[in-house]
Amino acid sequence: MPTPSITIKSEFSGSVVAKGATDDLSAQLLRHAGFQPIDDWHGRRHRLPTTTPLADKVAIATHAAEMLRAARYEVDLPPSLDTARMSPPMHPLRPYAAGTELLRITDRIRAAENGADLQQAVGHLLHPEHGALERVREALEAVGEQVNDLDEEAYALADRFGFASEFVSSAQSELIDSEAELRRVGTASEVNTAARTLRDHRGAALATSPAAAKAKVSSAPGSETAQPNATGYSPHVSGPRR
Repeated sequence: MPTPSITIKSEFSGSVVAKGATDDLSAQLLRHAGFQPIDDWHGRRHRLPTTTPLADKVAIATHAAEMLRAARYEVDLPPSLDTARMSPPMHPLRPYAAGTELLRITDRIRAAENGADLQQAVGHLLHPEHGALERVREALEAVGEQVNDLDEEAYALADRFGFASEFVSSAQSELIDSEAELRRVGTASEVNTAARTLRDHRGAALATSPAAAKAKVSSAPGSETAQPNATGYSPHVSGPRR
């Protein structure tokens, strides 16, 4: 008996859902990994809360997939939830650790499969207090202030770093409140595609066949034609009596 295929993916709500685990063993493995079982009118599935941090979602989904595959289940796991297919982490003490972390964020952005995935990844850049842009802005501002403290004559260089800090601040202002829009990315096209498909199907269902159209024309007033009788001759139509 073939084992069922289990799919683990992110949904638009931001939660990670595992579907296809219909037997007790796979359900037990998913619960052990950290998923919560749900059984309602949508069917049986397992889900991680939407409040779960992104790093934890990736770690839990990867661990669940590893256990399921070890038990000979087929598991479909997207790259955005698979640590093995993401950029390998660099030791934090190595040079340019901040740049390495930004590369990891970029990988998550490129691996996003829907608007929710994209919004979560971009949040690491745009968070107003802890995002990467805010940290860059603070660092540039600090450079300018430190240059002034160390050398008052280097005010031109300090101003350049101050201007750069203001540019980053302008970028933050431009992208503020983009979270909701990012989450909706892709949803409009899906709705339009579904509506277009429905119209096409409806049009096909209501389309009249050539034979039916011909019969309709033949039955219309004023379109009567003389029909041949059993002998093959048209019946004689008598004119008005005089």
